[in-house]
Amino acid sequence: MTTLLKFGKGNAKLSKKIATISLPSGFTCPGALECLSKANKVTGKIKDGAETVFRCFSASQEALYRNVRENRWFNFDLLKGKTIEEMVDLIEASLPKEDIVRVHVGGDFFKQEYFDAWILVSERNPDKTFYAYTKSVNFWTNRFDKLGRAGTANFKLTASRGGKRDDLIGEFDLKEAVVVFTEEQAEEKGLLIDHDDTLAYTQDESFALLLHGAQPAGSPASKAYQLLKKKGKGGYNKKNKKELEVA
Repeated sequence: MTTLLKFGKGNAKLSKKIATISLPSGFTCPGALECLSKANKVTGKIKDGAETVFRCFSASQEALYRNVRENRWFNFDLLKGKTIEEMVDLIEASLPKEDIVRVHVGGDFFKQEYFDAWILVSERNPDKTFYAYTKSVNFWTNRFDKLGRAGTANFKLTASRGGKRDDLIGEFDLKEAVVVFTEEQAEEKGLLIDHDDTLAYTQDESFALLLHGAQPAGSPASKAYQLLKKKGKGGYNKKNKKELEVA
């Protein structure tokens, strides 16, 4: 019997009609820079990158919830070392019934072959919509002739600014999501704020995302996050949970 990947369903932010799959944050994010954070596989202890500006929300989830961390490592361990076709077969066999799939709430495309596997999965499943945010934009631009600036009709891509290859976002005019600290910042940039991923999978224009999740203590991001929380806009959980202690 084939061991399958573990998919989840939408959380407080996403519709329950959306299926999700995740990998370990940071460890599978070769393009991460300003949001680089990693939760230790065993202890969950967070470690930020040398140039971290705002802490990765998904890494914070992994630090808080052991089952989240274990599920993401389970998926990564299944995928590592497989060929493109083996990854395609595994992903297809594991696909849930939902018509919309978010590729990575945590983690990212960790190598070109894995990115290419998802292209093939989307082509073989035209009845489903796949979408992803990514800082692995070099893998995307390597396939620009096939994917264009926003992906295909059923594989929607959004570049996440703040990575190592931000230069490619402008060079190829990629659709992007920009993390903002305030609603006013989004307005100044002329960007709509996406609160539930609708703009990520239904259209091809860039948009903004409000900062969310616990941030490094004393940082500008932490101060901005506290202000957002006071306005009731500092995260997607329906109920406030104990915040992650930040060293």
